[in-house]
Amino acid sequence: MNRLSPRDLGLLAGAGSALLLAAALAFQAAGYAPCELCILQRWPHLVAALLGLAAWFTGGARAVLWLGALAALTAMGLAGWHAGIEYGWWPGPAACSGGMNLGAISTSDLLAQIEANTQVIRCDQPALSILGLSMAGMNALASAVLAAIWIAAARR
Repeated sequence: MNRLSPRDLGLLAGAGSALLLAAALAFQAAGYAPCELCILQRWPHLVAALLGLAAWFTGGARAVLWLGALAALTAMGLAGWHAGIEYGWWPGPAACSGGMNLGAISTSDLLAQIEANTQVIRCDQPALSILGLSMAGMNALASAVLAAIWIAAARR
């Protein structure tokens, strides 16, 4: 059996991140609005997808592969943090986890916000759960697998 080269592994890991981005956009198109943390998790995957292309064009340059691993580990960390917020293990950002201090806002400001009909997508409530895993939890696991591929590529 032929072993994949570092160049091929980098491209594979980058394609995995591109696939996760496509899946996130498909869920969004299907009506699952992303919260702030969901959107934040997409950026490292975009970087990893671009680094996958860079790995291909540079022949699997070790620095590119390690940067890909860093991007995947960042995505994993953000997704794990978000999943922990959803599972109630720790508090999330007040802006999207229901932590608004109503005592610190005037009645007129509160009414203005309500009238503006600004809908906040909650970061602490999973939009979808499959087999007990939220989308953030699934992203954390997938990102861990991609990080392992990037690391394997960089170590070859």
